[in-house]
Amino acid sequence: MAGNKTLIAVIGDEDTVTGSLLAGIGHINEQQRKNFLVVDAKTQVSTIESAFQEYTERKDVAIVLINQHLAEKIRTTVDRYQQAFPALLEIPSKDHPYDPSKDSVLKRVQKLSGD
Repeated sequence: MAGNKTLIAVIGDEDTVTGSLLAGIGHINEQQRKNFLVVDAKTQVSTIESAFQEYTERKDVAIVLINQHLAEKIRTTVDRYQQAFPALLEIPSKDHPYDPSKDSVLKRVQKLSGD
């Protein structure tokens, strides 16, 4: 089932998405659906949530990267996500450092290991 998962999706601020696109992960499919969302101060939380839902349900996405400060805005949705594929990774941004205590994946691993 994971054989057709070839894309990395990104939900991030302009710098994160630009860097990812420059690294070559940008893709627009036949239905004009992108695998990235640039989030700024005007972006509605519902838009972030919709993109997260879309990327985690797409069959061609293997990894979803989301800036941790944006994951905080949709934390209940992120915490509910339990699937192995696509893998979900919370990443820092230029203006918001990584905080391991907020990372949903790390919290799950710590819970399973008894920490």
